[in-house]
Amino acid sequence: MLAVSAVSLSSTDPLAGLQIGERPEPEPKDGWSIITMRTSSLNRHDLWSLKGVGLRPDQLPRILGCDGAGIDENGNEVVIHSIVTSPGWSGPDPLDPHRTMLSEGVDGTFAEKVLVPTHHLVPKPAQLSWSTAALCSVTLLTAYRMLFTQAGLRPGDLVLIQGAGGGVNSAATQLAAAAGLRVWVTSRDEDRRLRALDLGAEQVFASGARLPEKVDAVIDNVGAATWSHSINVLRPGGTLVTCGATTGDPSKTELTKIFFRELRIHGSTAGTIGELRDLLAFVQATGIQPVIDQELPLDQARKGFARMAAGDVFGNIVFNH
Repeated sequence: MLAVSAVSLSSTDPLAGLQIGERPEPEPKDGWSIITMRTSSLNRHDLWSLKGVGLRPDQLPRILGCDGAGIDENGNEVVIHSIVTSPGWSGPDPLDPHRTMLSEGVDGTFAEKVLVPTHHLVPKPAQLSWSTAALCSVTLLTAYRMLFTQAGLRPGDLVLIQGAGGGVNSAATQLAAAAGLRVWVTSRDEDRRLRALDLGAEQVFASGARLPEKVDAVIDNVGAATWSHSINVLRPGGTLVTCGATTGDPSKTELTKIFFRELRIHGSTAGTIGELRDLLAFVQATGIQPVIDQELPLDQARKGFARMAAGDVFGNIVFNH
């Protein structure tokens, strides 16, 4: 079967280890299902994997991809929940200390077929397109958990999203606006700021700009470049939620401000299978259409990786299988 795999790792030239070619089809396994993939989408996680973050040389070759939707052996249309928990784990999926993700401990979704735990499959609402369904799997789920579980935001609350254009950030803008939140977005790029307004942002600002008022929560996956700004714009008791650090770890923690103003810092990784079910119902009810930067056939996946590595993406890159 056709698959997109990591065959080597490099922190400086990650795309050198990307291979598109034939791989053996997955073999049946008790408690697992073989899904014939229809769509998947590219995450920055896939680039980090090629850099050796979360993936070791002894795990190679490894089929990449976390997001995905397809058809099970019985003909059911399903969305794949990408966190694979350890046997017997009964708590929230991201909190399992022995969890793994598709494309890390097991092969991922960038293939014609993928083997996943049967209980990690959620029915795809018939009204959802295949592209939307795939993006719910991780991208929208990550944004959903950050906004509503980790930050605990409710209609009328004010949230700042650091950065416009990335898949999670564009999803967070859409989900927050649809839920009745006040949404502010920052970006270094004026065109991206204008596009964030089209997605439902109330106001947009240049990165690092002084804001008219303090916010209830900040969604930040940038890291070092925005950390101090994120801390400074929070109201007392506010929450910063982070799901990544694309510019690295901050050198200054701002601990004095954190304890004096009783701020909360929440890490967040993907979401639970229950949150995925809730997200799918929410997307179906609101009619949200995730932002798609580009759709490509799976055999042209390298173009998508190169576009993401160059920082040219606004929204999401979807692969059709």
